[in-house]
Amino acid sequence: MSFNSIEFILFLPAVVFLYYVIPYRFRWLFLLMASYYFYMCWKVEYVILIIISTLVDYIAGIQMGKATDKSRKRKFLVLSLVINLGLLFVFKYYNFFNDSARAVFNHFNIFYNVPAFDLLLPVGISFYTFQTLSYSLDVYRGTREPEKHLGIFAIYVAFFPQLVAGPIERSTRLLPQFREEKTFDYLRVTNGLKLILWGFFKKLVIADRLAVYVNEVFSSPGDYSGVSAILASYLFVFQIYCDFSAYSDIAIGSAQTMGYRLNLNFRRPFFSRSISEFWERWHISLTTWVRDYFTWALIRTKMMKGRKNSIIFVSMTVIGLWHGAAWTYVLWGALNGFYLVFSNWTKKIRKKMAVFFHLEKAPVFHYALQVFIVFNLFFLPGILFRANSISDVFVVIKNLVYGGTVHKGFMIDAVNGYEMTISFIAISFMLCVEAVQEYFYVKKGKGLREVFANVPIIIRWPVYYIIIYSIFMFGEFELAEFIYFQF
Repeated sequence: MSFNSIEFILFLPAVVFLYYVIPYRFRWLFLLMASYYFYMCWKVEYVILIIISTLVDYIAGIQMGKATDKSRKRKFLVLSLVINLGLLFVFKYYNFFNDSARAVFNHFNIFYNVPAFDLLLPVGISFYTFQTLSYSLDVYRGTREPEKHLGIFAIYVAFFPQLVAGPIERSTRLLPQFREEKTFDYLRVTNGLKLILWGFFKKLVIADRLAVYVNEVFSSPGDYSGVSAILASYLFVFQIYCDFSAYSDIAIGSAQTMGYRLNLNFRRPFFSRSISEFWERWHISLTTWVRDYFTWALIRTKMMKGRKNSIIFVSMTVIGLWHGAAWTYVLWGALNGFYLVFSNWTKKIRKKMAVFFHLEKAPVFHYALQVFIVFNLFFLPGILFRANSISDVFVVIKNLVYGGTVHKGFMIDAVNGYEMTISFIAISFMLCVEAVQEYFYVKKGKGLREVFANVPIIIRWPVYYIIIYSIFMFGEFELAEFIYFQF
């Protein structure tokens, strides 16, 4: 069941209504059944893997809580890591590494006969695997006590708003919320619905509309000129941002209608002034997970002491591999890792250049210049992320310089001028809204919804109706899946 489906539009209100009607002591069971039903709407068999992960980590957590020595704790942590990462490897990475090994052996004319597995990647496996692993690691480190209620722990693993594509939650933050008795709060519910509405606008009016152009160009990159390739690559940056941040908004808003607080996953990344700041604003739940459970763990080891930049590079490459079993994703992560390392190397030089050119005397220009540079740096790895293969990446880059073979302008058959105009207007509107959000966040320390709630109703409601009208009038309703469902 996808967020942008009629089924979900009916499912969510029914769940929220029944959630508040059902007595508190039975809500955990209802929420668990609703979450499993939500997930089984894709494929019933998928739920078996979630149940396996749930039972393994529940038992491992209980046993680590009982353990009196570190070595016994470590055994159950290893059990959790091996089973969870083993399932992830088999379903997501086995064929990738097997095919890569076959290509290397064939290159040297060495016989290689390890068979491939014809397995369908379970939706959301990367997200819930990392979420349940964080629980095991937290219990092992002693930052939280083991959860003794199996049902509540199962909800933590399978909570339907963020099950498929995050945000990746921590046990220390989300698990305690399932023990809180939630009461209906009109303001909280309406705030959640507003966030859901904004998510639908970004998904249907921007992301899915841009997808028509982007998919056409990247499906046959050799047929399109450099202008088309450049435009498609830039539009993809907005497409993936609006697509994924829309999912996060709908997830956070859906949870909020029931009283649950999920982590912010995006914080206006296109207003970042540096690459490091960009990654503090983009897919926050993943980058902080890798930082807390992988990067810092390596930094604390004697072997990697003093090699912070190398660890950052490796961490970003791991993030690339997490996104998908393809060399395009690995290189995407590695390139972003190089950006971060290069940014650290040149930090002092950039400060001296800013002083030399007196940029501190023109703070608005300096800020705009930094934002422009960061956005364009993110554009190039986007080609790796979107391309269907490494060979397609070279074709796109070649076309950026030499041009394509068929279409010479930026317009393509699948999209007319009117549709492009709608897309540019929608992107501009979104950026204006985020600029206002950034202003209130930086200057006032407040969120836009909080500020907008105090605006007279005669202004607020027309804005809501305009957004709703725009969704129905200009949205693409072909039920395009969210991009991050494939991860």
